[in-house]
Amino acid sequence: MHVFSPRFASSAVTIAGVFLAWVSCAAQTTAVTTPPLTMNEVVDRAVARERALMHMLKTRTPLIETYLQDLRFDPEAGPVPIRDHYFLGRMDFGETMDRRDYLPRKGGFQRILLGGFTRLYTIRYNPLGFSWMIFADVHDFNRETYQFKFAHREFLGDVRCFVFDVIPRKGMGTTRFHGRIWVEDQDYNIVRLNGIYEPQPRNAYFFHMDSWRLNVVPGYWVPTYVYSEEGDSSDRSKSELAFKAQTRLWGYDLRPHGKDSEFTEILVDPMDSMVKDHSPVAQDPSPLEAQRQWMQQAADNVTERLQNAGLLAPEGELDKVLETVINNLMVTNSLDLQQPVHVRVMLTSPLETFSVGHTIVLSRGLVDVLPDEASLAAVLAHELAHIVLGHNQGSKFAFSDRLLFSDESTYQNLGFRHTPDEEADADKKAIDLLKNSPYERNLVTAGLFLRQVAELGPVLAALCTPHLGDGFVDRKGRLTRMVAIMNSAPALDQNRLDQIAALPLGGRVKINAWDDHAELIKTKPAVITSGRGKLPLELTPFSPHLTRYGATADATTASAAKTSNE
Repeated sequence: MHVFSPRFASSAVTIAGVFLAWVSCAAQTTAVTTPPLTMNEVVDRAVARERALMHMLKTRTPLIETYLQDLRFDPEAGPVPIRDHYFLGRMDFGETMDRRDYLPRKGGFQRILLGGFTRLYTIRYNPLGFSWMIFADVHDFNRETYQFKFAHREFLGDVRCFVFDVIPRKGMGTTRFHGRIWVEDQDYNIVRLNGIYEPQPRNAYFFHMDSWRLNVVPGYWVPTYVYSEEGDSSDRSKSELAFKAQTRLWGYDLRPHGKDSEFTEILVDPMDSMVKDHSPVAQDPSPLEAQRQWMQQAADNVTERLQNAGLLAPEGELDKVLETVINNLMVTNSLDLQQPVHVRVMLTSPLETFSVGHTIVLSRGLVDVLPDEASLAAVLAHELAHIVLGHNQGSKFAFSDRLLFSDESTYQNLGFRHTPDEEADADKKAIDLLKNSPYERNLVTAGLFLRQVAELGPVLAALCTPHLGDGFVDRKGRLTRMVAIMNSAPALDQNRLDQIAALPLGGRVKINAWDDHAELIKTKPAVITSGRGKLPLELTPFSPHLTRYGATADATTASAAKTSNE
């Protein structure tokens, strides 16, 4: 990844060229049958597996998201965000190794005052640069180009690894990886890279990166997370930019919504089968029922289209957890909507919600940062109120032709925003729903969360900008929903360790990068010893607990077998 001035933008082309040549590498997929005898053999097998991974990915086009926060040092809070940037696209590992953006590129560049200098520097983040960080070297990753020095063995989660320091040999040209790799000790795949590319190009920058891969498909560890960090926000004597960024990849194996995937799997029923050509319903629906079915068709079309585009997680256990909160609100308020209300998770980071028909959609980033169940209930109550009040009239999407557009234009073709009057009415109804619910006595944390969003909204504009639904703040950073709940909460106090208004990003939801299934992360609450440890809405490094493919299922099966024997 590099940052460069617009007048030197052409220099980036030479950097990209080095990364495009990896497609000429021949794939090596021969199974390893004997253990290596020397560390050089371990390196050779790691190199072969890296080429096999590149070959396998040539036909894959996963989604890739980068969210970045520029930092400034605050004497009380430490490094804090001062602005943010968001990029979302689809990575093409084919001949061009390019990415296609879902979001339109905005004109202009950020003007940032660096260090203690009074001169303004114009900079630009190149989202493609963060994509390159998933490989050490896409062209010449071998022992002829690099020195591999064994450092030690180390466990990353449940996976034992060989750790090597990797240094480019002299005279090997530019754009070479300098850092450390972790190689798992069974099939000898690289599972982690940590370092930088060197030397630094003129008028541009390479950034330090920590790149992780997960074993979500047999035989391969696919790139999933990249954490980047640069600069020292506490040292004002240096004229350098301080930032931190998270890059996520998912959707490697997107499949059409539903179970039928191949024509060869579809069977035609014989004429003498027991299939009856009629519905159990013996009459036409009433006009009101027909309207409800029409709205449900629109909701089904939208969720199917979003899932096929890789933006929506398939239905799973996380949805059921969220729907439990909805059911608590409905039962305690004696709501009978005739149709069940479903909750789905969008896989992106920006904080947003929307509902279409009887389906509520929350972004992964929003679920990540909500501090507790009462805060989640407040968010869901607002969307439930829209459903109760009949605001969700997105019936135009019941016509399938309205959904025939490219994945990259999803944000330009879909939108589920409400008018200010509808938002105000939904706020009033949501507060009534919450007052009659089990969450009434715990709404202080919901108010604190809204205060935190309102405080950081002007700074974290990219995180708080919705792309499909409604956000929490307007363009000026003012809170636009549930203001009464915010006003009932106490003021934010950085020094109160028991006051957690919002969590860092990435703390609750884990996405399977291969098939997009979402699940809750089971972690122990961390002990906070100072106000600087709160990190509300901020980014942190990745540290996944690595496991081998099928290990969780095997452990569950073994545990069940042990229990049955006892």
